[in-house]
Amino acid sequence: MQDATSAPIISFYDYIIIGGGTAGCPLAATLSKNHRVLVLERGGSPYGNPNITNLSAFGVALSDPSPSSPAQRFISEDGVINSRARVLGGGSCLNAGFYTRASPRYVSEAEWDEKLVDESYKWVERVVAFQPPMRQWQSAVRDGLLEVGVLPYNGFTYDHIHGTKVGGTIFDHNGHRHTAADLLEYANTNTITLLLHATVHRILFTKSKGGLSSKPIAHGVLYKDARGTEHRAYLNHGTKNEIIVSAGALGSPQLLMLSGIGAAHHLKQHNISVVLHQPFVGQGMSDNPMNSVYVPSPSPVEVSLISVVGITSFGSYIEAASGATFTGSQRDFGMFSPEIGQFSKLPPKQRTPEAIAKAIERMESLDQEAFRGGFILEKILGPISTGHLELRNTDPNENPLVTFNYFQDPRDLERCIQGMNTIEKIIDSKAFSPFKYTNMSVSMLLNMTANSPVNLLPKHTNTSMSLEQFCRDTVMTIWHYHGGCQVGRVVDSDYKVAGVHALRVIDGSTFNHSPGTNPQATVMMLGRYMGVKILRERFADDETT
Repeated sequence: MQDATSAPIISFYDYIIIGGGTAGCPLAATLSKNHRVLVLERGGSPYGNPNITNLSAFGVALSDPSPSSPAQRFISEDGVINSRARVLGGGSCLNAGFYTRASPRYVSEAEWDEKLVDESYKWVERVVAFQPPMRQWQSAVRDGLLEVGVLPYNGFTYDHIHGTKVGGTIFDHNGHRHTAADLLEYANTNTITLLLHATVHRILFTKSKGGLSSKPIAHGVLYKDARGTEHRAYLNHGTKNEIIVSAGALGSPQLLMLSGIGAAHHLKQHNISVVLHQPFVGQGMSDNPMNSVYVPSPSPVEVSLISVVGITSFGSYIEAASGATFTGSQRDFGMFSPEIGQFSKLPPKQRTPEAIAKAIERMESLDQEAFRGGFILEKILGPISTGHLELRNTDPNENPLVTFNYFQDPRDLERCIQGMNTIEKIIDSKAFSPFKYTNMSVSMLLNMTANSPVNLLPKHTNTSMSLEQFCRDTVMTIWHYHGGCQVGRVVDSDYKVAGVHALRVIDGSTFNHSPGTNPQATVMMLGRYMGVKILRERFADDETT
């Protein structure tokens, strides 16, 4: 790793990868086997940062508002507070760590090579995947799922199978996070260059000699270092060399637009020269809505992130997290805290900075006993509802405008309601009874979650809230947003951008649906998978010529 300030003003490579994230790191490591590779990462290093490394510090990085934070907060036009990665290793440095593969059906529909998919998952798992410890609270959720009929029990497995299972985690047995950046240990250090704090402003195109009707050819990128110095990196001469965008579901469509690929009228509004009119860039944006119930416990609970998942037959996934950590007056409530934007007290449009500040203040005044408990959550399959992304301005450091249209499709809302019904049954199950106050009904818990100042204490006694209203009012993100450069619309089945040469997009922006219950395993797999495919195709072409 080196800071981009040390990079030459002009340089040449076989592959230029924009984004050293969950897909970009395994992709770069693979392509570096026998080609010169440049990785441009806009963030810094995850190494040496305990807020990334330690499980007990989950949430600290997500709540850091500074420009150097590994998490860049954004608020969708729906009003839901969200976050995008700004660090080598991408979202795998910030997430709750759950590791699970995509379903066989997902692999089949993507028309991926099943053997290579399996090999690619295993390549990833040798470095970053572990079996989590099963302590009391997570075990109670597991047993509750089985008691209410989310069957069969599939034990510990990375596979996506209907029923209840214990999934993998990227936290090892010491509670230390392993990220996609660790996959760079596979890289050829003689052929890879990794630049940190390198923000790409646009991809550079040239025209082939075939005339005006010829496709534009991506041949370089313009990026700036932390001092604002402009650098240019170009592809070496050769028809097989490529630029690959792996900047994530927000960054990849944003960068294509900034480079002149997008809806012509939108680009012209921002005075961007149109390289290719492509109206599907930024379309099909989706974020899996997440809703949860807080269950205060009469007994102590462990600090845990997601270890267990119930994969239901009706398209809802049930997961759980528990416990809180304390540093002075600071309370870190893991996955659920207004500090990180997970704020269900108010409907999305009312989650103002003032409301969040007030909630944090109230949270810090509570006794530690109020934090003894955990959340049971549901996330829906898909989702079916989609939105779109537009440029806010031409600054690549700023967030674009994105709308997800949560629950626009009534089928998504029905899945949420069914998921919440399942959670109600788990809370009332015999298996979960040690972690529930006997005098607290499920309707009271729903009311607490939706109406308390800090998602903990009841504000009023009205318990007549419908589950439909609960789903709409308490919707949050589980950070599984995707789309914007989808296969069949923006890229082809080989992830090549249609209408131009020498440019691919390989990351979650190409997904039509989020894979499995949690996507990170599949995003890492895809980086490895496509790296191998590109090398094989290149070798085959060289053999024939």
